[in-house]
Amino acid sequence: MRPSSSPSDGLFGGILARGPVAAAVADDAWLRAMLDTEAALAAASAGAGVIPAAAGAAIVAACADLAPDPTDLGRAAAAHATPIVPLVAAIRAVVPAPARPHVHTGATSQDVLDTAAMLVAGRALAALLSDVDGAAAAAAGLARTHRDTPMVGRTLLQQAVPTTFGLTAAGWLAGLDAAAGELRAYRPTAQLGGAAGTLAGLGPAGPAVLADFADRLGLAAPELPWHTERSRVGRLAGVLGTTAGALGKPARDVTLLAQNEVGEVEEGAAGGSSAMPHKQNPVAAVSTLAATAQAPGLVATLLASAVQEHQRGAGSWQAEWRPLRELLVTVGAGASWLRTCLDGLVVHADVMRANLDRAAVSAERGAIDPVGSAGHFVDRALATHSARRTDA
Repeated sequence: MRPSSSPSDGLFGGILARGPVAAAVADDAWLRAMLDTEAALAAASAGAGVIPAAAGAAIVAACADLAPDPTDLGRAAAAHATPIVPLVAAIRAVVPAPARPHVHTGATSQDVLDTAAMLVAGRALAALLSDVDGAAAAAAGLARTHRDTPMVGRTLLQQAVPTTFGLTAAGWLAGLDAAAGELRAYRPTAQLGGAAGTLAGLGPAGPAVLADFADRLGLAAPELPWHTERSRVGRLAGVLGTTAGALGKPARDVTLLAQNEVGEVEEGAAGGSSAMPHKQNPVAAVSTLAATAQAPGLVATLLASAVQEHQRGAGSWQAEWRPLRELLVTVGAGASWLRTCLDGLVVHADVMRANLDRAAVSAERGAIDPVGSAGHFVDRALATHSARRTDA
């Protein structure tokens, strides 16, 4: 098997496909998920007596060892509008002759690919969560350290009344924690319905096979097949889109606060310029923004694909595959970059104080404390963060 292509390869991969998610959604990861799906189907079918036990064992063993070339499989898939047809042929080619009729029993191509997509998404979300949690922990550290560090508040990009950097970082933390909670709450769900969603190919044992199939893969079992009911994909797209926004917000603030004219923060490992050696660019924040800016369009494509025909979508299902992978990659890259950005963020409290003094902004009318209850809100955000980490 030749090395498979990964979104992290190539000219732009180091920037726009950074972090562990890209590997979790690479071609070989998709193929492994498809083979895991076929193996689980065979094992569950054998367990229910739908296929012979020897055939089930042979198929499981073949799926464990098989490693088809993704490029070759992709070329063969063009004749069928799905890579599952050539994949099933590849499995049948390596199992003993008596087992061949039992490969893929009772399933349709979409069962395998949708279930593989859920496996890939679940594994990618675990990798994504690691970086979202890391960025949240860094934001919590900034909020805690700078709970009472005063700075100029800015509304509509103009100087407003005083606030604290602790409250600014607590706002970042709240968004990241909310995104992490939604990511954790998402439950990838198996797909198994057969040709027209009736499980007819599995006979009376169909529901039992479905339950066992989902359990073997660590996925939720659906109440009924969801071949053309795509709310699960839509919810995943929405969660990832919301996460992109939570990642982009701190990055945008860092780019603004790191401007020379402001100078209140800087990245610990700022990057240079090819034309201006004096510059120290907030590369991690900029790269976070570059990655997360791509998410809304990908979310829109997935949502637009939700209207599908009868019992099998004609093109709209296939339209989901690439944007789903790209959405996971781009949000994963944003999370990886933001974690780096916040982990190494240098805060210039003295510059914040000087800018505040120079601005001579007044507190809200009638306010006794110029920063009001900022510390109270920071404490609440930190307490909520701590509780969420305990629950997780």
